[in-house]
Amino acid sequence: MGALDILGDAVRRRILEGLATGEQTAGAIVDDVAQRFGISQAAVSQHLRVLRENGFANVRVEGPKRVYSLNSDGLREADAWLEQFRGFWTSRLTALTGEIARGKAARRVKL
Repeated sequence: MGALDILGDAVRRRILEGLATGEQTAGAIVDDVAQRFGISQAAVSQHLRVLRENGFANVRVEGPKRVYSLNSDGLREADAWLEQFRGFWTSRLTALTGEIARGKAARRVKL
């Protein structure tokens, strides 16, 4: 399964968004995702397995708990694909930065 296939699923994106803020127990992930998407614990576990097997998440066992963390390896493939579009955004963001600076300068002159 490719990185974009994995990221194309809203449940998996939500799990990754949560892991981007720090480690989470499987239980906390299930509580968040199952309630938000109305899916079972087993379905959340399947999404976690896909993320683990494809390099998006790591898991470690702490006693009876499984603690998940973000693994950036899976995100590198998506980042590499997005690279071809960065030039499009870079020029527009540079132009926006210039417009913002001009607006700030114009407000200072009026004061």
